[in-house]
Amino acid sequence: MNDDELLAGVRDAFDALDPVPEDVLAAARSSIAWRAPDAELAELARDRGGAAAEGVRGAAARVLTFTCPGGEVEIEVSEHGRDRELTGRLVPSAPALVQVRHRDLPPEGITARAEPAGLFCVPRVPAGLVSLVFQLDDGTSIVTSWIRL
Repeated sequence: MNDDELLAGVRDAFDALDPVPEDVLAAARSSIAWRAPDAELAELARDRGGAAAEGVRGAAARVLTFTCPGGEVEIEVSEHGRDRELTGRLVPSAPALVQVRHRDLPPEGITARAEPAGLFCVPRVPAGLVSLVFQLDDGTSIVTSWIRL
């Protein structure tokens, strides 16, 4: 028995005794469609979680700040039942197509436009893990790290 045959036997044993859950496989396959290799990665720098003040109805909005070389993305997350509304701005300001990526959405996600001042609003975003892609009108792109909303 050579190494390849031994590894095939081990793989078959794991497939039979401890298979990878189907939702994990689906997430792995769909992540390939979400790749944006030329995009600048904006990583989460600040997460100011919203908390309702005592005696005040509703919850305060959560504010997220993502930074990348040469810019940042500020996002305010408001809860509306099971959905979230994302309002924010690009700094420095620039017009862009905003795409929200989420595992329960099709690969093209939910899209909106950031106006020339860099302001945008994306309503009805499902709760869960999301990432945003900003396709700037100058041809460059920014993608945020994944965050749970």
